[in-house]
Amino acid sequence: MNMKRFLNHRLLYVLLSSLIACTIQAIKLEDSPFSFGQKYRGEKFLIAGCGWDKVAVIDKRTCRFEWVHTIGKGEDCNDVEVTREQNILYAYTAGARLITPGQHVVWDYKVGGNEELFTATQLSDGGYLLAICGHPARIVELDNNGRTIKEIHFETGIETVHNQFRQIEKTRRNTYLIPLFGSGELIEMNVSGQIINRVKVGGTPFSVKQLKKGKCLLVGCGDGHHWVEIDAKTWKIGRLVTSGDLEGLSLLFVAELSRYRNGTTLLCNWNGHSKDKSQPKLVEIDRNNRITWQLDDKGTIRNISTVWCFP
Repeated sequence: MNMKRFLNHRLLYVLLSSLIACTIQAIKLEDSPFSFGQKYRGEKFLIAGCGWDKVAVIDKRTCRFEWVHTIGKGEDCNDVEVTREQNILYAYTAGARLITPGQHVVWDYKVGGNEELFTATQLSDGGYLLAICGHPARIVELDNNGRTIKEIHFETGIETVHNQFRQIEKTRRNTYLIPLFGSGELIEMNVSGQIINRVKVGGTPFSVKQLKKGKCLLVGCGDGHHWVEIDAKTWKIGRLVTSGDLEGLSLLFVAELSRYRNGTTLLCNWNGHSKDKSQPKLVEIDRNNRITWQLDDKGTIRNISTVWCFP
């Protein structure tokens, strides 16, 4: 009887051990972290959006979340990217934060109560560029450890802080490209705060991207429902794309844009100012204005205003 009981206990132990081992293996597989250093050839996106409480990696084809970071209430994110160190950098209105893939904070830069931060991007030297709306507005550069090394104060001429700008960029000439949200203009400003170029682009310009080594500027014009391409030498608009140029797509708030090497444009079609929630939130459009792909999220994502494509 004792031997039988011993054998039953032994069998139960073996079964439980096997079950625990299988469970642990399953947990490890399910919880294995997304690899930010792997090459995905444009099949994964890091996304965020004003009005959405997530920063997330999604698969382009399945729209499955592969990594999710929840941000605080009111921490609207309008700029996000993966740094060369495979960390995640994002702006969240009250500041900018650099976190690891394991979601540990590397640094957290906070702004004052009357300021709003919408730009957070890594510079070519490994440092970081932040842009802060306020009176005065500020451009801040940090070293690769997150310490302030440069700060430029300037006035945009726009009284309402929230209407000043969103995403700015630094040029190779050590100047700054600033889409002025409230005046419908793109300006270029030097380190002394002097405006050296200006062009009217219409709408509420959200983002600017330098193409062809800075020879062309791609501007998403927000509630103007269009984007423009500007010759950086003449500062004249060379191309304007509206909903009328696209079949099967209404441009809502044209937020961040990116351009692939093949000429295709990746567009964030933010719907926060529109009653029309039927339009795709993320779209690829070829150089002939044909829609080649659109995100089918089935309502799982509230808004997308910023995107980073994994190479």
